[in-house]
Amino acid sequence: MRTQVCIIGAGPAGLLLGHLLRAEGVECVVLERRAADYVLSRIRAGVLERITVSLMERLGLDGRLKAEGLVEEGFNLADGERLIRIDIAKLTGQHVVVYGQTELTRDLMDAREDRGLEVIYEAEDATLHDIDGNAPFVTYRKDGAEHRVAARIVVGCDGFHGPSRQAVLSRGTEYQREYPFGWLGLLADVPPCHHELIYSHHDRGFALASMRSKTRSRYYIDVPLTEKVEDWSDDRVWDELARRLPDEAAGRIVRGPSLEKSIAPLRSYVFAPMRFGSLLLCGDAAHIVPPTGAKGLNLAASDVHYAAEALIGFFKRSDADAIAGYSDKALARVWKSERFSWSLTRLMHRFPEDGPFERAMQVAELDYIGSSRAAQTSIAENYVGLPV
Repeated sequence: MRTQVCIIGAGPAGLLLGHLLRAEGVECVVLERRAADYVLSRIRAGVLERITVSLMERLGLDGRLKAEGLVEEGFNLADGERLIRIDIAKLTGQHVVVYGQTELTRDLMDAREDRGLEVIYEAEDATLHDIDGNAPFVTYRKDGAEHRVAARIVVGCDGFHGPSRQAVLSRGTEYQREYPFGWLGLLADVPPCHHELIYSHHDRGFALASMRSKTRSRYYIDVPLTEKVEDWSDDRVWDELARRLPDEAAGRIVRGPSLEKSIAPLRSYVFAPMRFGSLLLCGDAAHIVPPTGAKGLNLAASDVHYAAEALIGFFKRSDADAIAGYSDKALARVWKSERFSWSLTRLMHRFPEDGPFERAMQVAELDYIGSSRAAQTSIAENYVGLPV
């Protein structure tokens, strides 16, 4: 098979990029090692910045998002019983939309056939070749046979463990911080305890009250990395949430059986550069942020914006500089989002090495945020997403 762009990974980043390229007449093929049903079963983020929503609007695939997404004009930071509301609509004139990543992926998948986007699922053992030259290709196995896709550009949207980053791992620089806790998440078909997200700092640890819809809630608590999810019954999670959230929210928790429960480790990670010859990296293939701040999917979407801009310029206007500048443009925004996610994680969690001084600094910072419009504006600007 021969094409202009071979995209590895059919998560939201790969599908978004594929649709954007096809809309501009750029040939592309998307390879995904998993089955389509497996991709849709992955439970991920659900707070969308303006950049992510605008890409769906640009594609004309935002109908269900507009009908079912929850417009959020603020969120809350809690410390004990104190609730600090960050009014992002008033402070920035913008808002975020709560709409599950699974639903966004479904919208992109459902439009494949009508938009002429070719996605090959269960393409196993994808391997990149000759990415330093002008004729890279990707081999993969499907149904017991080896296949080859010849392209001009390869884009890795295949996540942290995918073959794209692995192919150039020894040639780039890794920046990382691993955190001494993970997030235990519980998804349940119960109404949320609050109409806006609450990030709660408590002596027992961090908690997050969020939602996927008016009838589906997503809750998190931080736990040591030594914890095992099977040791946390639903009742134990609900009890711990009720302790860590302010009484105002805890009193409105509606309990129910979990649909999904898991523990995810937290890390901050950047791999640079994000371009090697004819290979571009997008999303988790190049960077990971802790979920504090809801930047993971949105940062992948901004990568896709820059990558689509570069590839359309390259193929439609023969602009080689567009490809050359991709990494610098993407990384400038990546580092700002990493900074925000890291700082919010540091503010809202208790670290094992922290003592009375560090706790006093967190209290002072929350006091300052609660009384300073400037501090709240800075947080709001980062939360809704910095401009691309």
